[in-house]
Amino acid sequence: MKVRNTTYLKAFGEHLKKVIVSQEKTPEEVAAHGGLETKQVYRVINGEHSATISIIYSIAKGVGVPPKDLFDFEFEDVS
Repeated sequence: MKVRNTTYLKAFGEHLKKVIVSQEKTPEEVAAHGGLETKQVYRVINGEHSATISIIYSIAKGVGVPPKDLFDFEFEDVS
């Protein structure tokens, strides 16, 4: 189970990084606009932190996209 969670967190972080770049923002800007610490955003991007729904909402707000867009990525479940 831990491997699956780690793999998902890393895939989510990679997708988040792509979304941030596509919106021509930096993690620092996302953090500032979302009311988060920059370190929190980097931890999610690096797959080091399982973000709560409130952090996801703040990141989406900082990026300028609906929260559902952050979950729109392919993930191969290694069951």
